[in-house]
Amino acid sequence: MAEAVDNPDVPKGHKAFVPLENNPEVMTTLVHKLGLSPTLAFHDVWSIDDPEMLSFVPRPASALLLVFPVSKNYEQFRMQEDAGKAVYEGKGEDEPIIWYKQTIRNACGLIGILHAVSNGGARNFVESDSDLHKLLQSAIPLAPIERANLLYNSQALEKAHAGAASEGQSHAPGATDDIDLHFVCFVKDETNILWEMDGRRKGPLNRGQLAEDEDVLSEKALDLGPRKFLKREAEVGEGELRFSLITLAPSLD
Repeated sequence: MAEAVDNPDVPKGHKAFVPLENNPEVMTTLVHKLGLSPTLAFHDVWSIDDPEMLSFVPRPASALLLVFPVSKNYEQFRMQEDAGKAVYEGKGEDEPIIWYKQTIRNACGLIGILHAVSNGGARNFVESDSDLHKLLQSAIPLAPIERANLLYNSQALEKAHAGAASEGQSHAPGATDDIDLHFVCFVKDETNILWEMDGRRKGPLNRGQLAEDEDVLSEKALDLGPRKFLKREAEVGEGELRFSLITLAPSLD
C-alpha cells in the first residue's frame, strides 16, 4: 500500500511502472482496454498556433495532455506556486473534478490519461461494468490519499498499463530508471472551468473560466494552459524547448 507523503515527488521505494511511450495509439489501446468507448481516441496535436493544422484535429476535444521534459525552471515554478496552497482534500459526488495523487514511480503518463478519461465529457463515454467504470465508482467517494492507494493496488490498472507499455515503437526504459518527461492534463468541467491536473502537485489547479462552446483546444483554453507554460519556459531559455500535445477527442474511424 502506498504511504501518505507530503513530498510531491514519488519516493524511490514505491512501486514503479515501465513508462508509457508518448504515443496516441498506445494510449488509445490502454483506455479502450480499460473500458472507454471506442468512439473516443487520443490524437497528436501538431500545432497550437496554426489554424490549418488545428483543423485536422477532431472536435470537441475533451482533454489535452502536455508532455515535456522537466526543467529546473519548471520545478522552481511548481514549488513556488504550490507553496501557499493547502493540500487538496476533495472527494465525493460534489467534487467538480476527480484528481489523482501520483504515488507510483514513472506513472505520470498513466495519471495524465486517467485524469483525461475521468473528467469532463469523456466521463460519459466510460462503459458500464468495465474496469474503468468500477475504478471510477470506487474512487469518487475517497479522499486523495485513499484514492491514490486504490490506484496503487489496482491489479486491473497495473495489467493494462504493462500491456500498453510493451506496445510502444521505441525502446522502453526500465521501471526504476529516472525519467525526465512529465505529463500534465487539461480538462474542462461541467461548469466550464479549465483545470490543470498533475499528480505531483498539491491538487488540481483552476486555470480559468471558459465559455460553454469552448473546448480544451479553444484559443482561450490554449492561452490559459499550454501557451502560458511554453511562454514561461521559452523566456528562461534553458535550451531546446521540447514538448508535445495529445488530445482526447472523437475517433476518426
